[in-house]
Amino acid sequence: MARHVDILQHPETAIAEASATLADGLPIGLPTETVYGLAADATNPAAITRIYETKGRPRFNPLICHMSDLAMAERYAIFDPISRKLAEAFWPGPLTLVLPLRPGSDIHPLATAGLDTVGIRVPQGFAGELIRAFGRPLAAPSANTSGKISATSADHVHDDLGERISLILDAGASVVGVESTIVKVEEGEMRLLRPGGLAAEEIERVAGQPLKRKNGASPAIEAPGMLASHYAPGAAVRLDATAVSPGEALIRFGRPDIAGAENAAIVLDLSPSGDLAEAAANLFDFMKRADGSGAAIIAFSSIPDEGLGEAINDRLRRAAAPRE
Repeated sequence: MARHVDILQHPETAIAEASATLADGLPIGLPTETVYGLAADATNPAAITRIYETKGRPRFNPLICHMSDLAMAERYAIFDPISRKLAEAFWPGPLTLVLPLRPGSDIHPLATAGLDTVGIRVPQGFAGELIRAFGRPLAAPSANTSGKISATSADHVHDDLGERISLILDAGASVVGVESTIVKVEEGEMRLLRPGGLAAEEIERVAGQPLKRKNGASPAIEAPGMLASHYAPGAAVRLDATAVSPGEALIRFGRPDIAGAENAAIVLDLSPSGDLAEAAANLFDFMKRADGSGAAIIAFSSIPDEGLGEAINDRLRRAAAPRE
């Protein structure tokens, strides 16, 4: 069973225990501002294998490699001018850049799923401090069973993976609440591979050019979070609900009038005031609470597809997708 360490109360203990566990090639539950990650040494193939085994994650699905700062990232990847501009503007923060691997990079091919690119992020707060102390990048997908709801608290990690890992660091609830935005620059143009905790409009403002979205069929897997079915609770998910049947769970946004809400198994509002940042922070926790209500179906009211709403709707569409 995993040991919990409160990093707010015991930061030095957390650094020491986490570094020792990582050095042993074992993954840990690591808080970041986006979601909790299942982190392990990105240069150690045995450690990376344990991430895939612990999550039950397909090995063709690459992992984001987390760095302490831009200087560390430059040792492992090659930056074009646009990617560098975005890194300087938004790191540390909820932005992942997919970049060409630098020749001779120590990041193991298991972490990149054999691709010649790597997704890199510099997280805010404690995670960055730990990486700096450890001295090597950490591969860290979300700390949950593959395809299921992402963890935004230490309790979420414990409930899902607590019997499979030895250490969970606890920093309270994740502030952002959804995974990072993933961007790839090719031939001077930016592509949005996954909407996330940094709004596309902010990226476009800094870069001075539009983010291109995919059209038609999904491309090959280039980054995490691109599988059609992902972030899924045990219950089925129904979107754009204007009414609910008795016994369904209801998750709404902005106090809409939903017919039959009084007979729902549980009613949760992502943000009564209509704040998309608050909604993103609550999303995965509310999905877990609704899933725990015993309802067979979770109905979601409509959410604006702008700003962080783009990331929220991306997660909901994948949660509602047919499951194999």
